[in-house]
Amino acid sequence: MNIISTTKARENLGKYVEALSNGDAEAFVFGRRGEEEAVLIKFPKQYKKDLSEITNINTYSSSFDFLDNEPDLYTTCDIIK
Repeated sequence: MNIISTTKARENLGKYVEALSNGDAEAFVFGRRGEEEAVLIKFPKQYKKDLSEITNINTYSSSFDFLDNEPDLYTTCDIIK
């Protein structure tokens, strides 16, 4: 993972936001001294104010789209149990 320095982030924030909006990137990680401190992702298209921010992001963004191609490990019967 490429960590972008906070200095570079301040200088290029508009470019990062545009890349997310255009679909040219999925996320950017910012940090200091090689340590991750923050992640910038595209805001979810849907948003429910009664849910927490992290629930909205996980539910309505494409954060977990990579799982779409994964096989289902559990059946509906397993989930009911």
